[in-house]
Amino acid sequence: MKHRRETEIKLLARDRKQLGKRLSHLGFKVLKARHFESNYLFDFPDLRLSRSGCLLRLRFAHGEDRLTFKGPSLRPRWYETRREIETRVEDGVLLREVLKNLGLKQVFIYEKYRTIFAEGNKADLHGLPQVAYDETPIGNYLELEGPEKWIDEVATRLGYSRQDYITSSYLALYYQKCQEEGKTPDNMVFKGHKSR
Repeated sequence: MKHRRETEIKLLARDRKQLGKRLSHLGFKVLKARHFESNYLFDFPDLRLSRSGCLLRLRFAHGEDRLTFKGPSLRPRWYETRREIETRVEDGVLLREVLKNLGLKQVFIYEKYRTIFAEGNKADLHGLPQVAYDETPIGNYLELEGPEKWIDEVATRLGYSRQDYITSSYLALYYQKCQEEGKTPDNMVFKGHKSR
C-alpha cells in the first residue's frame, strides 16, 4: 500500500506516431505496453465522497486489480494535486461485492487503453515520473505525473504550454463531452466491449 501526493495533468494528444517519436527522441521508453483498463468509481448513496472532492476507484488492468482513494484536490493553479492511497488487491471482483455490501454503489465506469512511458531504463512504476498515453472513448490524452517542474519541462519539450494543461478527471471530461454533444451521460465505455 502506498500513501503519497499525486501531481498530474492531462494534455489532449495530438498525432500518436509523432508523439511516440518525440517521446523516444527525448529518451522515454515503454515501461508498460498498451493494455486495457476498466475503472469503477464507488460512492455512498448520498454521494458524500464526490461532494467532498474525493474518489474511490477499483481498477482492473493488465492482470492487476487496484483499489485507490484520492482525497480532495489541493488546487494549485496549473496542476491536479491530491493525496492518494493505493493498494493492490487479490480479487477485485470479490472486493467490489464487499464495497456494495458496505453500502457503496457503483456510480461510474470508464475504460481506456493505456501505454506508460518513463525516461531511461526505469523498472519500477510507482512513485516514478511518467507519461501515460490514454486512448479513451472520448479521445486520446497524455497524462504526465510527477513533480511540477518535471511536468513543465516534459510538456514544453513535447510542444505544449501551460494553457494546454487539463486538470479535469475523465468523469468530468466525459460529462462535458456529453453536454457539448447533447447526449445523456451513462458510462465512458467502448462500444461492444464488455466490462467486468
